[in-house]
Amino acid sequence: MQSESTIDLPEPRPYWNPYVAGVALGLVLLASYVLMGWGLGSSSAPTRLAVSVADLLVPAWVESNAYFAPYVAGGENPLEDWMVFEVIGVFFGGLIGAYGSGRMQMTPAIDKGPRVDRRTRLGAAVVGGIILGFAARLARGCTSGQALTGGAVLAAGSWAFMLAVFAGAYATAPLIRRLWR
Repeated sequence: MQSESTIDLPEPRPYWNPYVAGVALGLVLLASYVLMGWGLGSSSAPTRLAVSVADLLVPAWVESNAYFAPYVAGGENPLEDWMVFEVIGVFFGGLIGAYGSGRMQMTPAIDKGPRVDRRTRLGAAVVGGIILGFAARLARGCTSGQALTGGAVLAAGSWAFMLAVFAGAYATAPLIRRLWR
């Protein structure tokens, strides 16, 4: 007796050539500047969502908070921002891309190394996401905003940020690699 239904998915196509993908991303960044007047980034979308929820629940606190108040100044809706729509587009674009390349899975899966259980993997992902979100706000932008947008306009802070990201990644990679082998 078979308890699960199986769906035949097409054979996944190979990943894009990284050089072609890099040129395509550069063209998307250029189009973003030309059409929207802004570069790429995503860290402000979760902030704007949090401000919207807080403003819905405790508007007096949001208006008195020096960090959140500018998002709602003059009765503005924090969700009416280019970055919010960009993140929604990235989500749906990812779904379309995964489906179109034959890489969409019908059942949820968690990638992990053989020495890591599901609970540890999910916990590490949540903690890492929280740290990354906090750091992105501290750095005044995420890696896409800092590296792509800031790097494209030769902002010294963005270049320093990316050097620190790469240094941190190279320093921690040997520690994490042991868990994935």
